[in-house]
Amino acid sequence: MSPNTFDTTSESFARDVIDASKKVPVLVDFWAPWCAPCRGLKPILEKLANEYGGKFLLAKLNTDENQEIAAQYGIRGIPNVKAFVDGKVFDEFTGALPEAGVRAFLERVIPSPAAKLRAAAHDLIAAGDFEGAEAKLQEAVALDAGSVPVRLDLAHLLIARQDFEAAEQVLQPIPERERDERFEKMNTQIDAWRKARELPSVEELAARLEREPDDPKLRVALAERLIAEMHFEPALEELLGVIRATRAEQRDEARRLMVRVFNLASDQTDLVSHYRRLLAAELN
Repeated sequence: MSPNTFDTTSESFARDVIDASKKVPVLVDFWAPWCAPCRGLKPILEKLANEYGGKFLLAKLNTDENQEIAAQYGIRGIPNVKAFVDGKVFDEFTGALPEAGVRAFLERVIPSPAAKLRAAAHDLIAAGDFEGAEAKLQEAVALDAGSVPVRLDLAHLLIARQDFEAAEQVLQPIPERERDERFEKMNTQIDAWRKARELPSVEELAARLEREPDDPKLRVALAERLIAEMHFEPALEELLGVIRATRAEQRDEARRLMVRVFNLASDQTDLVSHYRRLLAAELN
């Protein structure tokens, strides 16, 4: 038997499978001695465990002798193979698949080099090492240019340090069919940055507004600049001031910009809720 293949029991399952799967995927083969399809699948699983050389572990559990675990994981038909990743069932199949089918299953379970780099980047982000995380994600993009999650993660970091031009280049190759809500949010931030490039600096606009405090166009321009720099609360204050002070064209523009900020700052629930209420009160 390969060192990557072993028998497990109800008593050792937590150590053999749950704990081990936090380091490497663990496939659990739920089988029984009387099951003919189990006997057909077993050598395929063992062959691949040996071939993959530790990229996954194969744990075999006799359901007749370990009925408690079989019941806990809802085994109703065997053979049943469950892939555990990070202590949880990640994917599974029931029945005896041919070798090609098992290989396809393993491709979904075993992380690619790019996926491993992405996971490492997440650990670095959690530790506050954003520069290191960005480097890992750049490596991941180089390995797998078509990985949408990697591109979204990298663009998010780039936008966080306001490198909008680089973020735009990272997002651009993502196919339209895969442009989800996260993509659209970042794309909106990039659009705001692009428009703000045509405007004076925050300092210059604020100085002009001191001289011309009743100019709603200046207040909207300042808000757009603040949005591009992700200073959402002062931007909302400026826009709310426009809505309170005018009934002109800038009022509707300010409302639309406030709605945009609500989308951009959707993770700041208290801020968004507060200004949604203020906006509703002004519009009623």
